[in-house]
Amino acid sequence: MAGENNIPRSVGIIMDGNGRWAKKRGVPRLMGHNAGMEAMKRIVIASSNMGIENLTVYAFSTENWKRSTEEVSGIFKLIVKYVRSELAELVENDVHINILGDYSMLPDDSVKSIDKLLKETEHCNGMNFNIALNYGGRDEIVKAVNELLADREVTDGPGISRDVTEEEISAHLYTGSLHCDIPDPDLVIRTSGEERMSNFLLWQSAYSELMFTDTLWPDFSEDEYREMLNEYTHRNRRFGGREKEDK
Repeated sequence: MAGENNIPRSVGIIMDGNGRWAKKRGVPRLMGHNAGMEAMKRIVIASSNMGIENLTVYAFSTENWKRSTEEVSGIFKLIVKYVRSELAELVENDVHINILGDYSMLPDDSVKSIDKLLKETEHCNGMNFNIALNYGGRDEIVKAVNELLADREVTDGPGISRDVTEEEISAHLYTGSLHCDIPDPDLVIRTSGEERMSNFLLWQSAYSELMFTDTLWPDFSEDEYREMLNEYTHRNRRFGGREKEDK
């Protein structure tokens, strides 16, 4: 199990650099996204094989709608392609899929493919593979608070006020409301040289270890991934506390 070797139980990855990978090679951006999908396939299976219990990837943000229609449409077609080509292997590796975000806004064929992905892997008991799709961290927090207040209106009645707790908000986030255990990420990795969170798991990553690499996502290898996981095992996580020897 993940904890036995001190590797992270939960990993988040901001898969950045597909466009720059394509530009560097003088090919269309969609070829970069296709190469990025191939990298994601490798890392998903590697994570499962290494005992990672939860892997969350940032696939499409709420801000990505600002990109060209051609690029956005191409990304959604890749979702359909991914399901068709990888579903059997995901099931074979006992990988359970979750979607973080409102994917109902995607084209019908993408929605149907995602529904199939969720249905066909719902019985799997291995690694949770969580895909952040049409996802934004701030949007998730706003959604959680609004749902919490609506629930209170039903349970407490109108006009009754009491403090909101962190536990209540956490329970209404996507990660807390999917009927499976998705803990906060122990480690968040971002590729391509950028060093920011870009609205990814803002609430959940409050005490995550952060690692950045200049490697563009399509070139991110299993070996580099293992090196990062090994580095994580040597970090001392204090969650706001102090070393025992600190006075």
